[in-house]
Amino acid sequence: MLPPPPPILQNMMMSKNSSVVICIGDIHGYMTKLRNLWSNLERVIQASDFENARFIFLGDYCDRDPDTRKVLDFLIDLPSKYPNQSHVFLAGNHDFAFTAFVGAIPPPPDGSEFRDTWAEFEASEEREGWYKGYGYQNMHLQGRRWAGKITVRFNAVKGTEYQGSIYDAGTTFQSYGLPHGSPGCFLSSFSLAFALLSKQYQSVVDIYAELMKAVPDENKKFLSNLVWIHEEVINQSFLLSNKDQSKLNYSKPHER
Repeated sequence: MLPPPPPILQNMMMSKNSSVVICIGDIHGYMTKLRNLWSNLERVIQASDFENARFIFLGDYCDRDPDTRKVLDFLIDLPSKYPNQSHVFLAGNHDFAFTAFVGAIPPPPDGSEFRDTWAEFEASEEREGWYKGYGYQNMHLQGRRWAGKITVRFNAVKGTEYQGSIYDAGTTFQSYGLPHGSPGCFLSSFSLAFALLSKQYQSVVDIYAELMKAVPDENKKFLSNLVWIHEEVINQSFLLSNKDQSKLNYSKPHER
C-alpha cells in the first residue's frame, strides 16, 4: 500500500488556485515505472489541478532500460491525451546523442562540420569504440559515442556492466527491434570498402536506411524539438523539502 502524500502536497491537492508544476527526470526507458509514477500523481493531485498542470520533463528518456520507444511514444501522446496540460520536454545528454546518431540535429550555425567535434576527445575513441559504420564521416561526436561498442565491459563508476556503448544504448536499439552490434548498426569501414569495390554499395545504403527507418519520424521529430533551457516561475510555498521528497519515493521513475 502506498504511503499518504506529505502535508505540503496535501495542501497543493486541496488548492484550486495554485498552478501545479511537476518535474520528472531521468526516465531512461523505464516505461513501467513511468506509468506507475503518472498513475500515482493522478491519484494524489486534485483532478482539476492535474488536468491543468504543467509537466516539465528533464531529459534522458532513452538508454539503460529496454523500453525507450514506448517512453517516447508515451510522451509524444501526452498533449493529445491531456490537452489542457502543458508539457515541456528538455534534452538530456543521452537524448542529444541519440538524436545525433539518427541525423535529427540541425547543422552547426557557425558553418562548421560535425566531424570538428571529434578532436577534443579522440584519445578516448579506441576505448569507447566509436561508431565507424556508414555515415559516420560527418556525424557528431556524441552520435558516434552513443552508437559505438565500448571495449570494456564494466563501468567502475556505477558498478554495473556497460550495455553496448558508453551511453548504455544497447537497450535503445533493442526497443526498436535491432540488436546492438548488428551489421546494419556497425558496418565496419572495411566492409564498406569491400561493398564499394564489389559494386554492392546500394545494398549497404539500404542497410543503413533500414536502421534509420526503425526510428519513426515522429520519434525523430520529438527528439529534434527537445530544448536545453526552460525558465519557470515556481510558487515557493509549494516547493518540497528534501524530507518531503523522501516521502514520495514510491513515485520515482527509477533507481539512481
